[in-house]
Amino acid sequence: MPRIPRAPELHGPGHALERMIFFSDAVFAIAITLLIIEIHVPEVHAPRTDHAFLVALAQIIPHFVSFLVSFFVIGAFWAGHHRAFDCARHWDSRLILPNLLLLCTIAAMPFFTALASEYYGHRVPVAFYCGWLALAALAAIRVQRLVTNAPLVGEEVPLAQRAAIRQRGYATFLGALTGFVVSLFVPWLGQPALISIPLWRMLLQRLHPQG
Repeated sequence: MPRIPRAPELHGPGHALERMIFFSDAVFAIAITLLIIEIHVPEVHAPRTDHAFLVALAQIIPHFVSFLVSFFVIGAFWAGHHRAFDCARHWDSRLILPNLLLLCTIAAMPFFTALASEYYGHRVPVAFYCGWLALAALAAIRVQRLVTNAPLVGEEVPLAQRAAIRQRGYATFLGALTGFVVSLFVPWLGQPALISIPLWRMLLQRLHPQG
């Protein structure tokens, strides 16, 4: 008896969302991995004493500081992306470009991290780092608003959950903007000023409690 060929599988909205999420996760993973590649092993000349190694390692401390800051910054963006897309149940092709713009800002983070770490404490590199982070936050806000509103959001997702996701996005932008302003006046405090992000989030929660 001849074998009946199977009909081609039809992929619905869920398939399109999955492909976008998988692709986005890959970009986040690559960007966060490239951060450590920018840190090169210091060259230690003979005689290679313990003191010489310690001095060489001390000289790249700014690189490790920038690496740690950017690692958790990109990780926070990934977590926000994950929380936002966890609300999506439907597909809309209008999401493609905003998501690509967000991934573009994330993919460039290793460069701005290397720039800020190589010239740590200088106004222009740190200001560009914080300014680029603010652009990434704006791109993330756009994506978050799309996936937490109709027609993409699941009808069963509570309004409070949607609002909390947006608040996190606004807090990230305000924190990055704080770092940018601080870097213009006290450059070496620009990146540490990003610690204001959770403070902005607490302030927004106090001003607009979700109950």
